[in-house]
Amino acid sequence: MFDLLLSYQAWIAAFGIFFLRVLETSFDTLRVLFVMRGRKAIVWSIGFLQSSIFILAIASVISDLNNPLKILGYTAGFATGNVVGMWIEEKLAIGHIHMIIVSSNLGTAIAEKIREEGFAVTEIPARGRNGMVAMLSCSIFRRNVQEIRELVNQIDENAFITAEDVRPVRRGFWRA
Repeated sequence: MFDLLLSYQAWIAAFGIFFLRVLETSFDTLRVLFVMRGRKAIVWSIGFLQSSIFILAIASVISDLNNPLKILGYTAGFATGNVVGMWIEEKLAIGHIHMIIVSSNLGTAIAEKIREEGFAVTEIPARGRNGMVAMLSCSIFRRNVQEIRELVNQIDENAFITAEDVRPVRRGFWRA
């Protein structure tokens, strides 16, 4: 057993499995993202690649269950692949977000600034815990979330902002 841990080939095999598993799990994260967005062709392609890589990785582990390095590479690759997939998904910022911005006193100023920057925003008068507030509804591309947050914070650091994924169904204004 100790000889196995010192074996160059055993470590290469473990790193190979680790790499395959990181790749496969990252693809899994992206595949789920595209499933939620209804992108069938991309989902099929990623699913095909993902399952092919999975078969190669699991076959390598099952063919030599006495090698703890392969098992370690497989499990560490899965854990790392989840994080890498999340990182890639964050960088791609694919899709749309619906932001709700609530401001006690500066809703109109925020809405005007957002419009100046080319985004659409709907102003809705609302009643909050301490009285009337402006509730702003803004649907944007995910890549623009930070930009909108910064615009809002320039005007009202105390504004309450929430965001949720949306899937556009029909019409509306989307900044090009």
